[in-house]
Amino acid sequence: MADSTVAEIPTKKSRGSRKALKEKNPSASDANIIAGESKGKPASKKQQQPKQQSFEQDLLEMQEKLQQLRLEKEKTDELLKAKDEILKQKDEELENRGKEHEKLQIELKKLQKLKEFKPTMSLPMVKDKEQEKKDKKKKKNGCSETKRPTHAYTLWVKDQWHEVKKANPEAEFKHISNILGAKWKNTVSAEEKKPYEEKYLAEKEAYLQVITKEKRETEAMKLLEEEQKHKTAMELLEQYMQFKQETEKENKKKNKKKEKDSLKPKHPMSAYFLFTNDRRAAILAENKGVLEVAKITGEEWKNMTEEQKRPYEEIAKKNKEKYAQEMEAYKQKKAEEAANMMKDEEEHMKLQKHEALQMLKKKEKTKNMIKETKLNRQKKKQNKESDPNRPKRPASSYFLFCKEARKSVLEERPEVGEGMLRALVSLKWKDMNEEDKQLWSGKASEAMDAYKKEMEEYNKSLVAKLVEKNTDE
Repeated sequence: MADSTVAEIPTKKSRGSRKALKEKNPSASDANIIAGESKGKPASKKQQQPKQQSFEQDLLEMQEKLQQLRLEKEKTDELLKAKDEILKQKDEELENRGKEHEKLQIELKKLQKLKEFKPTMSLPMVKDKEQEKKDKKKKKNGCSETKRPTHAYTLWVKDQWHEVKKANPEAEFKHISNILGAKWKNTVSAEEKKPYEEKYLAEKEAYLQVITKEKRETEAMKLLEEEQKHKTAMELLEQYMQFKQETEKENKKKNKKKEKDSLKPKHPMSAYFLFTNDRRAAILAENKGVLEVAKITGEEWKNMTEEQKRPYEEIAKKNKEKYAQEMEAYKQKKAEEAANMMKDEEEHMKLQKHEALQMLKKKEKTKNMIKETKLNRQKKKQNKESDPNRPKRPASSYFLFCKEARKSVLEERPEVGEGMLRALVSLKWKDMNEEDKQLWSGKASEAMDAYKKEMEEYNKSLVAKLVEKNTDE
């Protein structure tokens, strides 16, 4: 490539004459190739170093990937093991379900064989659900068919309402009710109230009589219903027991064969039956029936000598001794199982009794606690009420203010009722400044100090009385 030359294209004028070819300067690519050839050996050593580094990096990357693959493999193995365990559990569950299904089918077949229980009796009438709901609502609301007696005040209001309405046509319901309330309290005399009160008392007596009758009737009906239910339950029980006994008898007749115990040892064969077992195959080979086999073996056994019978008798004797030993062991096992069952039942009964007694004790404790608390409260009330010399606790600042504020409000608005009066007093207390409130609180604190002093003196007097009693005794 270094010796490569480029020929010049001749012009038309110099077609006949040919000039010598001149060597041109080499191109850039050619120069690079030449330089590479000239510097071949030292360049190859420099290139080997980065190649080695890249190879080491590739190795490290491959090792990391291998580690990742190993970890992933371990995880997959663990997951597969877990899945296998789950599948085994599911298989076991399916097997158990299949067994249970078979048992249920067997029980179903047994039940299908049994007769249906059809009671021959008239059941008591049951109330409709809607009627029961209505009765419950009435009980909750305290409603009854008979109306409650109207109060004396309401009877008087019915008579006076129209007159007050004529006098105050623009007045609202609240205003009229306040006017009537004030009149009933202040202006209406006891003689005027008496007819209304007598009417109310008469209505009340009649109402109470009706209610007592209704209560007695409801209680009687409840008792009757309970008795009817009890009777029906007892009759049903008797009929069911009879039905059960009849079905059991029928089943016993059908299934006379008892279920054999698999653990119970089998009874050994006698010498004669051992002989027949040995001879049966040979006789059956001669194309003879079962009855003929029995006849032939019986005749042969009769004609046999004692020496010929002896081996069969010895085998039968050994089998009998073995059977006796096995039966003794079997009976012992059964006795032990029965004893264990009895012990378990006794322990279970003891635990149940213990739990029941604990429940009873807790119930009794709670009842006693409630009784004691009630008695203590009653005693405290009696002690407080019994001693008239005991000083009374003073009122708070708000109640002291209420006593005076009520008077001022009643002077301003005498027609106001009790509820409205309390509301107005509370509003005044809320609107009051803190300085005014402090005055009332000061009065309350003074009263409290006086109360404390009186209590100290009272306690001292009680102590002195007790000392005097002890000295007298």
